[in-house]
Amino acid sequence: MKHKTFAPTPPMGWNSWDCYGASVTEEEVKGNADYIYNYLKEYGWEYVVVDIQWYEPTADSSRYHPFAPLEMDEYSRLQPATNRFPSAKNGTGFKALGDYIHSLGLKFGIHIMRGIPRQAVHNNTPILGTNVTARDIAHENSICPWNTDMYGIDASKEGAQEYYNSLFDLYAQWGVDFVKVDDIAASKLYDTHIPEMKLIRNAIDQCGRDIVLSLSPGPAPVEYAQQFKETANMWRMTDDFWDQWNLLYNMFERCEKWEKYVSPGNWPDCDMLPLGHLGIRSVDGPGGDRWTRFTKEEQKTMMTLWSIFRSPLMFGGELRDNDEWTLSLLTNKEVLEVNQHSHSNRLVYRINDHIVWTANGKNQETYVALFNLTDTEASLQVSLEQIGLFDNKRARDLWDQKDLGTVSKIAQSIPAHGAMLLKLT
Repeated sequence: MKHKTFAPTPPMGWNSWDCYGASVTEEEVKGNADYIYNYLKEYGWEYVVVDIQWYEPTADSSRYHPFAPLEMDEYSRLQPATNRFPSAKNGTGFKALGDYIHSLGLKFGIHIMRGIPRQAVHNNTPILGTNVTARDIAHENSICPWNTDMYGIDASKEGAQEYYNSLFDLYAQWGVDFVKVDDIAASKLYDTHIPEMKLIRNAIDQCGRDIVLSLSPGPAPVEYAQQFKETANMWRMTDDFWDQWNLLYNMFERCEKWEKYVSPGNWPDCDMLPLGHLGIRSVDGPGGDRWTRFTKEEQKTMMTLWSIFRSPLMFGGELRDNDEWTLSLLTNKEVLEVNQHSHSNRLVYRINDHIVWTANGKNQETYVALFNLTDTEASLQVSLEQIGLFDNKRARDLWDQKDLGTVSKIAQSIPAHGAMLLKLT
């Protein structure tokens, strides 16, 4: 499966949803791309992803406007709203924005909804290269319960594959490197949309460009793990993840369930990192315009779990507002090494709310992550034998970047809701 080579390590980047909802503008996208170029690119951050409704001219917050008119070409394909993305004028789409992001040595991503625009179906517009129309391939009973933009596509219909091919041919022309497809991995009304997943996989394979495929929302059903691996590079294990302790607490159970499906090119996804300045134009999301509600200890816990599990890392806040602390979370090379290049990642034990994970490094080092999910400081212990080691090792605290000396076992005091990440050599 060639697509596994498109994301040999967990993708790292920025996504516009957590800070701008459906309303991000070209200027804001370019500004965050500039920040990645100036401060994060050298650490491996590279994707710049425009999230939902870039084709909706009236989008102004995290709230969708039901049945709003959408920008669309004559072949039923959505186009960037030119009032928000002025470089898309004259039918050029995202080509200029993609070129700008590529000029920084970064990669360009977009969000799409599964299916075909309802507007195209109502207007019965053509499908490029075929004699069929939008109405011929639409599955009008297959809708998204939280967004009115699309109907699903009936994969059995003539023209269904051709429509998805025309979409990804267009995205290849724009220079798109990453596509997040929503309302597909899990559904509140239907089961996982496997037939459309296969159409999308075929469309990427024929378009001539290596496009990373991300599937949302979650929780993706673990019984379809093989289908996700065969079609996508990453898939959401969770519904929208926000800066709330109970959601982070629950992520540990999800990671335990999905750990055996992590492999190069296939990344179960813990969702975006709600760090920094969030909800700038939020009206419905939890918390409104704010800085992350996670404490500093909880932020370290989240980054440690995402790293030892090897989840994709997609920052959700407005990067240009980052303080030194937030930037430090994103530029710790030793922690990012665990996320990008460790292997054999696994849970060692969970005893109530004390949790230990381990992984191996590419140079025979061993990583150990200690998590205290309780509301009080606690001591966590693990023997070297429990993690497959039988000689004393030198220990290093990766967050504090401090050597701890030679150890015969690990016993550390961890703050409430806190974590420690160690390297043993």
